[in-house]
Amino acid sequence: MQYKIIVFVKQVPDTQNVTGQAMKPDGTVNRQALPAIFNPEDLNALELALQIKDRYDAKVVVATMGPPNASKVLRDALCMGADEAVLLTDRAFAGSDTLATSYALSCCAKKIGDFDLILCGRQAIDGDTAQVGPQIAEKLAIPQISYVEEVLELKDKTVRARRAIEGGYEILESPMPVLLTVIDSNEPRPQNAKRIMKYKKAKTRSEFAAAQGSTYAESGQMAEFEKVYGEKGLLIKEWTAAETGADLKRCGLAGSPTKVKQIMSVVLTASDFKKIEPTEAGISNFIHELIEDHTLG
Repeated sequence: MQYKIIVFVKQVPDTQNVTGQAMKPDGTVNRQALPAIFNPEDLNALELALQIKDRYDAKVVVATMGPPNASKVLRDALCMGADEAVLLTDRAFAGSDTLATSYALSCCAKKIGDFDLILCGRQAIDGDTAQVGPQIAEKLAIPQISYVEEVLELKDKTVRARRAIEGGYEILESPMPVLLTVIDSNEPRPQNAKRIMKYKKAKTRSEFAAAQGSTYAESGQMAEFEKVYGEKGLLIKEWTAAETGADLKRCGLAGSPTKVKQIMSVVLTASDFKKIEPTEAGISNFIHELIEDHTLG
């Protein structure tokens, strides 16, 4: 049998390059002020899905929710080995917290349909909540295994996985469909050169329309684009909230009970410093001081 695996990924701001313009006055992230990257642990989830595909007959569908330019992470996923890609994009999704995000992604999963596994990174670096994966499982009423390091076996409609726990690991078995959240326990593979040459041409309908110019809006031509690109395997599917059957009251800001209470600007300043002489004696004395105040040792 062929297994269908959905991998939910996210394009996130690179939080290692935070500037003073990283936050807006309302407490939301100013994503335009930070470079966008593929969420690191989502890469681990994709790698695990591709490892399963290498071992079993499996199809990997990668999906993300975000603005139109989030299609870049989907092209990256296709270049790594994914079979299909879906972009969930709509102004109705703007301002989503984890509750609204997990609802939208659960609607996406239902529209993809007939899945056996859903893989997510443990958490995204722009929020560090680790809530979206478990919330998707809850909304789909399927079991979940968190902190997964490795999938040991797929057999019929059952999965055995090893998950990390404090001080060791445990092996769990679950019926499928099941959702797994994955930690950084593997090394994501590089993009394949042959696939790069192919999938660099993959497009969403919005990207194709933008390339044709602002007057391009004829539905007949768009249908032809989707047909031709779909036959070539170069179509990145693009779905709105309405196309997934989502309730708009549960999407975006309307469906997000999380509110920012207070924003604080934290500035770290050095109140004292000590100059260390660049000599063997100076370094030796400094190390002994660190040992004495228990910084070392």
